[in-house]
Amino acid sequence: MSADDLLIDRDRLGAGVLEVTFNRPERRNAFTKDMYLRLRDLWDVTARDRGVRVVVLRGAGGKAFAAGNEISDFLEADAVDYENWIREMFDRLWALPQVTIAAVDGVCVGGGLAVATHCDLRVATSASRFGYPIARTLGNALSGTVLYRCQAIFGESLTREMLLASRLVAAERAYNAGALTAVVDDATALDAEIAALADGIAQASRVTIETTKHQLISRARPAESSIAGEEDLLREVYGGADFAEGVRAFLAKERPAFKG
Repeated sequence: MSADDLLIDRDRLGAGVLEVTFNRPERRNAFTKDMYLRLRDLWDVTARDRGVRVVVLRGAGGKAFAAGNEISDFLEADAVDYENWIREMFDRLWALPQVTIAAVDGVCVGGGLAVATHCDLRVATSASRFGYPIARTLGNALSGTVLYRCQAIFGESLTREMLLASRLVAAERAYNAGALTAVVDDATALDAEIAALADGIAQASRVTIETTKHQLISRARPAESSIAGEEDLLREVYGGADFAEGVRAFLAKERPAFKG
């Protein structure tokens, strides 16, 4: 991983604001294994940093928050084990005591959407779109915890549309469904909205925020846990012909021919 694949800034958008930028615009900010590893370590450090009140996540380039995972990384390890390991990073992000905000400017799909739905708040530019078009692109499946987090944020109807119809959801529809705190015109307005949110959070009771987050997560964990036997189901998917074809076609920049 290039040292520049993740950019970390502090206080640019206000005192106590930690800003993390996914910086692979040439790849629509797709996550690599090394980026996930660095994020896991960052969340461990941030959880103990009392000087940070707000964590902002965003993508570079103006075209994507993040467009999923770097597919070639799935070829280097057991795919289900890799997905389980990634989920541990999501859980660390979700459990942060600080308020986390996804600042979305562009497409937010796959792993990018999983990151955004594990944040407390989401703000997006009007041209942004959200989804999990994996039935049309890779032929894999989401883990239950990631699926249920999407359902909790976007609602069941939009989650079904994302996954079963492979449609991307426009920012305005996401806002109307309650998934977004605000929709703004452009990147400049996005910064202004994030700064305003951060300023209000900085003036709030840290005890109230941390207690509320603990209560919400404690209530959600049992409802969003994986079903019995899910790992076996996922191993069938990731070991099947459709996923192999999806990876082959993606790397070859071709349209997959699924037969499952």
